[in-house]
Amino acid sequence: MNKNNSSITSLGQRKRVSVVVPVYQNRETVSETCLRILQVREQSFPHLDIEIVFVDDGSQDGSWEELERVRAGNPDHVSLVKLSRNFGQVSAILAGYEAAQGDAVITISADLQDPVGVMVQMVSQWETGQEIVIAHRESRDDDVAATLFSRIAYGFARRANPRIPAGGFDYLLLSYRATKLLRSFNGRHRFFQGDVLWLGLPTVFIPYARERRTHGKSGWTFAKKFKYFTDLILDSSYLPIRLMSSLGFLTASAGLIYAVVIVGAWFQGQTPFAGWAPIMVTLLIVGGLIMMMLGIIGEYLWRIYDDVKERPLYIVERQLPMSGSRSSQFSTSSGTDCYEKH
Repeated sequence: MNKNNSSITSLGQRKRVSVVVPVYQNRETVSETCLRILQVREQSFPHLDIEIVFVDDGSQDGSWEELERVRAGNPDHVSLVKLSRNFGQVSAILAGYEAAQGDAVITISADLQDPVGVMVQMVSQWETGQEIVIAHRESRDDDVAATLFSRIAYGFARRANPRIPAGGFDYLLLSYRATKLLRSFNGRHRFFQGDVLWLGLPTVFIPYARERRTHGKSGWTFAKKFKYFTDLILDSSYLPIRLMSSLGFLTASAGLIYAVVIVGAWFQGQTPFAGWAPIMVTLLIVGGLIMMMLGIIGEYLWRIYDDVKERPLYIVERQLPMSGSRSSQFSTSSGTDCYEKH
């Protein structure tokens, strides 16, 4: 396994760790998030440069103004990206990957539920040669509904990929190569965790306890959870199509057997049932199955249609790079070049 022990790049510069923080309605916590990250770096890996990339995903609570104040106080470590509207967490993360200039990139949420101290272990693992370091939720101090939904969703995901932790993950470190590969993926409706593990790069898992949210209200609504759950099912496995095929085969087999029974009864001068109720029940069940199958096929077709339009995953409205940036050009291969430079 290759080692990354040296804190100096081939160009003679200090290696840099970028921390991408997607922000949506997190005005109350972005300042504390920044402070904790800088403290952990100063205490545990001061031999590495650090860059914190906040990506405002269309917040309407004044998060951007608060981020500008945070950057004004830390111009050498903080850069900002503002998206034109809310594009979703995965798009915000990918926008952060485009803007990040680090040799390794950590993704962490801005709600203070993920312990920043875990970054120490993540960076240590990366320095030994790991390209993907996943901090997964071993336990979580969330409400019952959120915990139950998470278990059901990731239970399905683990059927397709047993390497996915039972509690899922969104707190992780990726090498520069891993982020570059992820950015090359096409598709708007993606199961991000599945994509990360699909890369097959050297990976290590670190368990942690997710803390209860103490500031604000989560923007991760039930509708967004259900959308992501649907993407998870359709993107991570062929289970829906195979279930449809199996169910269709079983229904057809049952129908054929019942047809033989009816024909046999007719030859014997018997009626296998009385009245029209059994016919109606059969028609309703089969009709419902057909409509359900058409709905599943429609989900696949809609995703194909949405992808072939080739719209950008996000639009960057504005970018504020940190002082002393290695590069003055912001790559927009997955987004657009409609942004302001300051």
